[in-house]
Amino acid sequence: AAYSVHQGWSQDDDVTVELLRRRRWLLLEPLPMESNKASQDSLKPESQDSPGILADDDADNSSQIMEDIDHDYYTSKTYGPSDPMSKELWVNIDQMDKEKVKIHGILSNTHRQAARVNLSFDFPFYGHLLREITVATGGFIYTGDVVHRMLTATQYIAPLMANFDPSLSRNSTVIYFDNGTALVVQWDHVHLQDSYNLGSFTFQATLHSDGRIVFAYKEVPVLIAKISSVNHPVKVGLSDAFVVVHKIQQIPNVRRKTIYEYHRVELLKTKITSSTAVEIMPLPTCLQFTSCTSCIASQINFNCSWCHRLNRCSSGFDRHRQDWVDNSCPDETKDNTCDIINTTNLDQLTTPSVAKKTTRNRGTTEGQSTQAPSHVPTSIPTEDDTKIALHLKDNGAAAAKSTAENSTHPLHMGLILGMLLLLLIMVAVVLVTVYIYHHPSSAAGLFFIERRPSRWPAMKFRRGSGHPAYAESHAAQQPS
Repeated sequence: AAYSVHQGWSQDDDVTVELLRRRRWLLLEPLPMESNKASQDSLKPESQDSPGILADDDADNSSQIMEDIDHDYYTSKTYGPSDPMSKELWVNIDQMDKEKVKIHGILSNTHRQAARVNLSFDFPFYGHLLREITVATGGFIYTGDVVHRMLTATQYIAPLMANFDPSLSRNSTVIYFDNGTALVVQWDHVHLQDSYNLGSFTFQATLHSDGRIVFAYKEVPVLIAKISSVNHPVKVGLSDAFVVVHKIQQIPNVRRKTIYEYHRVELLKTKITSSTAVEIMPLPTCLQFTSCTSCIASQINFNCSWCHRLNRCSSGFDRHRQDWVDNSCPDETKDNTCDIINTTNLDQLTTPSVAKKTTRNRGTTEGQSTQAPSHVPTSIPTEDDTKIALHLKDNGAAAAKSTAENSTHPLHMGLILGMLLLLLIMVAVVLVTVYIYHHPSSAAGLFFIERRPSRWPAMKFRRGSGHPAYAESHAAQQPS
């Protein structure tokens, strides 16, 4: 289903989409990958006969949603028509502040159109903070950064994705409301383009600032399983993907983007009827940890690893997949330790004290200089015995480095003075030239005029630069 974006990001047509339909990415370990190629052969879509693949035909039968379902990144709970929570989760936009309720005029009168909406808060989606989304007429919200025509493929929040056409009825509208902590998008009295006689649908999706997502349904005239997916996909759930930029070897300076779906939440369509609701709660992800210690010690459903080059915690599969691979994070995270960070902090702590000691005792022997700073760690109560040992071991190298830096100081000063002297000479030449030009009768002017190039002995045989060289000499006539 091809969509066009109204007043949104520039559309990128050079995009391919591959759906990796695995249920459990936790079983896959990140493998070393080539730069600009964050997809491996082992991550390509498998055949429908392979275990762990969720086919479109048996999606409803293979995912049993009763009360609480774990989707790795989210948990979901479905409320039936008789449950009071279904009414509580429905947001009555008619009772909201009229100034904040916006009816999108373009989306309410077009088909297969999408428009960008800015959020007033950070919305966590699969651990990534979003400030912009794209609302589509087809009953879903696109969450990707790269806008292309196949918005229905992945990276969506879909309360009910189908071939809705708001332009078929004057009563059909697409409404959204942002109160600062939640965004409500409502598809109100929309009809299916190829099945107008089935009736109108009214449903909404609410995005909360804590990452919670609510699907609420007011009017669903038919079973969702009976909606035709011939001209448009029919989906209920969430999806996210990472974008990989490939270099095309045949064409230099040309790259192609490929979108790989790494996770999908598919809700059971038979549970979606009128006056029902689904509450989707986010689970902890590796991206929420901002330090190596908390990342390595995390006890969540993902195998979190810390990449020192990026200062980022990740499972290897998120929207930053290409950065993770290009910086060799899969190889770095094999030890799964934080020793690199501790050593870096130790060097920053001990180097200044060693430099001071070396400057003060430059005339002492190397043995004395290595023993003197042995009392420095005692002034820092937070250091343990391991750091003290490392400090004593690396002290000699730090002292030698400081001495080398001090020896290069006079060389730098001499270079700077030489450059300043050359600059002064150039300024003096320019000033003298200007003075002579405006005062040709001065002593300096006469001096240079008498010694101009035309008066040089080597130039006496030249008459001017305007004549060709072969016209400067004439053959002597022979007497008859």
